[in-house]
Amino acid sequence: MAFVSTYGDEIKSDDRYKKFYAWHFVNMKANETYEASTKNPEGDIVTGSEYCIQVLKDKNASDADKAFYLKLLIHLIGDIHQPLHVGLEEDKGGNDIKVKWMGKSTNLHRVWDSDMINGYNMSYTELAENADALTKAQVKAIQEGSITDWVNESHVLANDIYKDVQANDNLSYKYAYLHFTTARTQLQKGGIRLAKILNDIF
Repeated sequence: MAFVSTYGDEIKSDDRYKKFYAWHFVNMKANETYEASTKNPEGDIVTGSEYCIQVLKDKNASDADKAFYLKLLIHLIGDIHQPLHVGLEEDKGGNDIKVKWMGKSTNLHRVWDSDMINGYNMSYTELAENADALTKAQVKAIQEGSITDWVNESHVLANDIYKDVQANDNLSYKYAYLHFTTARTQLQKGGIRLAKILNDIF
């Protein structure tokens, strides 16, 4: 599962999969809910995730289609929990906010997508093994709600992230100290919620 979790990004370089590009994110105005937002006619992270689930539940879908949409679903549920995939349209979810990470040029979206996690210097197995220990009641609480609810939750986090950064900031150890707990928590929530979706399907 870990190896296919990046599949959705890997196929972006293949023109055959262009129609899935808009599925990786949803742009909303600050403090707006998904329900109230203007919808992209090409789809978004909510409609994309729901379509993947629909295919996986379809008894008439081919094995090839189910394999493809399962890989895509794993990726999209992860994207939902990276707050800047639910960011603002005017800066493309932080992609247009140029900053430095440990002195190297990057952008705010990439800091949350990879720079901060890679800077922690732990493998995905180490991150998983060192995730917070949760009770069954805590896991159940995390799994409550719908995909739309989880998107709205991530958007609230995105609003806070925007407030903490200015263009050209040099983000470093202090930023990681203040925000890496959120990144780790979101990774864990994404996994727990993906597990619920897959259990419901299979």
